Amino acid sequence: MPGLLGKKIGMTSIFSEDGQLIPVTVVEAGPCTVYGVRTKEKDGYDALQLGFGEKKEKHVNKAQLKNCKDKGLNYPRILKEFKNFDVSQYNVGDKITVELFSAGDVVKVTGKSKGKGFQGVMKRHGFGGVGGTTHGQKDRLRAPGSIGQSSYPSRVLKGTRMAGRTGNVQITTRGLKVVKVDADKNIIFIKGAVPGAINSIVEIKK
Repeated sequence: MPGLLGKKIGMTSIFSEDGQLIPVTVVEAGPCTVYGVRTKEKDGYDALQLGFGEKKEKHVNKAQLKNCKDKGLNYPRILKEFKNFDVSQYNVGDKITVELFSAGDVVKVTGKSKGKGFQGVMKRHGFGGVGGTTHGQKDRLRAPGSIGQSSYPSRVLKGTRMAGRTGNVQITTRGLKVVKVDADKNIIFIKGAVPGAINSIVEIKK
């Protein structure tokens, strides 16, 4: 199994065995329930459909409602497929826990970044501004400056970095190290920061 779904709890710091203070992100990883098994013979590819968390029946659409009732499973907060590995040992209803990981594992974490709304170029792209208030610039310190061309091509080129909506996009952070795993509480401690706000859903992969 290559990964799990989890919920970001927040950040803290813990001491290592040699006394170093390590900043970690606390993630409630699993237990995840197997809601579907995809095989090459039937579906054309191998995958497991994992569900994490729970939600009320009134928030479930009819297709998912019937699917969960037929299988005798709870209504998951989120469903996600994990592909391209041997799924022969798994069955619908199986539970996959945080014991999948161990201290020292290197993982990548995918989540949706915090949305910051409409932002200017300094916050969105790290522009340095125009410097001092010389040449009568007055209140133009945080302005992007010129964005156009001269007589050719007489237009703004695609991809020009400008102000706009910032955040609220899927981000994957790679090369993160698992510092500690608490199997009793389904908690995993990952060194450094992972994308997403507190209580947001994240995907952890080996």
